Amino acid sequence: MFVTGRFAFAVGIGVVPTVLLGSAGLSPWLVAAAWMLLCLVAVGVDVAAAADLRRIAVERRVPARALRGERVPTAVVLCNDGARRLRGLLRDAWQPTAGAPAARVRVDVPAGERRAVDVPLRPRRRGELRSAFVVLRGAGPLGLAGRQRRIDSPAALRVLPPFRARRHLPSRLVRLRELDGNTSVQVRGQGTEFDSLREYVRGDDVRSIDWRATARAGTTMLRTWRPERDRHVVILVDTGRTAAARVGDGVRLDAAMEAALLLGALATRAGDHVHLVMFDRVVRARVTRVDGAALLPALVDAMAPVEPQLIDTDWDAAFAQVRLLTTRPALVVVLTAQDAVASARAFLGSLPALTARSRVLVGTATDDRDAPVARRAAEDVYREAAYERAAREAEEVSAAVRRAGAEALTASAEDLPPAIADRYLALKAAGRL
Repeated sequence: MFVTGRFAFAVGIGVVPTVLLGSAGLSPWLVAAAWMLLCLVAVGVDVAAAADLRRIAVERRVPARALRGERVPTAVVLCNDGARRLRGLLRDAWQPTAGAPAARVRVDVPAGERRAVDVPLRPRRRGELRSAFVVLRGAGPLGLAGRQRRIDSPAALRVLPPFRARRHLPSRLVRLRELDGNTSVQVRGQGTEFDSLREYVRGDDVRSIDWRATARAGTTMLRTWRPERDRHVVILVDTGRTAAARVGDGVRLDAAMEAALLLGALATRAGDHVHLVMFDRVVRARVTRVDGAALLPALVDAMAPVEPQLIDTDWDAAFAQVRLLTTRPALVVVLTAQDAVASARAFLGSLPALTARSRVLVGTATDDRDAPVARRAAEDVYREAAYERAAREAEEVSAAVRRAGAEALTASAEDLPPAIADRYLALKAAGRL
């Protein structure tokens, strides 16, 4: 049961008859007690006349998956099997990060009918969001009080990474088709795998002429090449404590996910095999042996519940996981931090064992540096000094990564995904995968 503001207002009105009748000679305490009793009787009548919430059935309309930051339409369907009309308020018990409306939703369900109540969500975090119940209030006809009941109705929504780097995919696919020689522009397919023979066209590279085929055909024949296919690309995402650092509008792990999704979408279109492992001291997510159109949904579904762990990453175990994914030479893209010499010692010590058998690209998302201001306060000077020190340490780590036989790539959270995709295309064009 609950009471509304009308009940408090009705009790307050009792001051008027108490004063008037008290001045007429009646006891003010007796008048006040009689008025309070009258209000309580009205409340009891109102509660008895309210809809029986035990006769209300609840159904859910919630999608299984949604992207972080986007509006998600959900609905709660109320079925009134009782004999009285339900007028009241509904509250859905989603956690705050689901972005449910703060205000309670008004409901009006006639007897024997059903109504759908819209509860739009705008999730602000990845992972599993759950609502275990709804709370329903049914007011009486007088509006003084009513009935309240918690109704168990579990619902779950998996919030996926937004993949904002998708906007870079079309331009990279155009470059990939140019490498394949499938566009109408004057770009011949480059690569290291023989594709076919065709007649020589003015402007072609004469070094690709096949003289034996020319002698057999009686006309100048040219070898065409295509980029390497069926190569293996292993993406290792560090989920240790450095992944929790703030970078741009999110954390470093979010930027790593964007880079992994863009590279995975591009590599699978190029005909390569993509493997993903997210690791700190245990495997947080793994995707392997998934190709084609099923790869991207598998990647975002695996990434969704992963959060940074405030522990140091075991790099020997992490690189052992990479070796378990494929026994063939592969391009290994490690998404981690390169911003402090002290914290990178374990990583640098384990890196040579990986570069000995694979081509390794180490990518790191860094925070954007603020533009210098003309008039600087003391805090601006300290901030500039901190930026300079962080940049110098990051360069030292990058130099150590290169000495270990890997490539180091550092960019902002927005620029890291396309930078890694461009490097992948360059390696593919050069036949170095």
